[in-house]
Amino acid sequence: MITVALAKGALLEESVMRFKKAGLDFSSVLDPNNRQLMIPSSCGRARALLVRNGDVPVYVAFGQAELGIVGYDVLREQQMPVAHLVDLSFGGCHMAVAVKASSSYRCASDLPPHCRVASKFTHCARTFFDDLDLPVELVHLTGSVELGPLTGMAEAIVDLVATGRTLQENGLVAIEELFHSTARLVGNPLALRLDSGPLQDIVEGIRTTNENTSLSA
Repeated sequence: MITVALAKGALLEESVMRFKKAGLDFSSVLDPNNRQLMIPSSCGRARALLVRNGDVPVYVAFGQAELGIVGYDVLREQQMPVAHLVDLSFGGCHMAVAVKASSSYRCASDLPPHCRVASKFTHCARTFFDDLDLPVELVHLTGSVELGPLTGMAEAIVDLVATGRTLQENGLVAIEELFHSTARLVGNPLALRLDSGPLQDIVEGIRTTNENTSLSA
């Protein structure tokens, strides 16, 4: 039986649609009354694990799921040993450095050395500032990082930005982009090597759907 890791939240509905077009129907996970975390497909030959976005690559890397869909931001942050198979081009956002709109900073290199930067994505932030050769003190937060600059705890934040509305409503502005993030299909490397065909059929089905979607956009 094929096991797929699906992320709860913003990516779920489109992820279910992509797998459905590839032959695996997990539509029951979209039922608001469904509380199951392990959901069989309608055909019975596969199942989905409904997990948090950040847990998708963990289940795939450890082999509890052969395939999964997760944001590129999570893959960059966690660096789990999974195979990157298809850029699905939905769920677009970008990782950015943001500061108070009233500050004088116009780019990341304007930040003072050894200042505090708050982020949920400390690995991505560390890599970025190391590449800039700018030493900063990273503060790991799991909630609303926007409060960092507002309370004076941090000079800046590194966070995902989609529309920019949350930044604007909290008096912040993005000053530099680290990278663009979209949903990605990932796979367990060993499972893919041992696959006799079924996994590759699903991957190719999703890849074909993705190409057709891109052409019609």
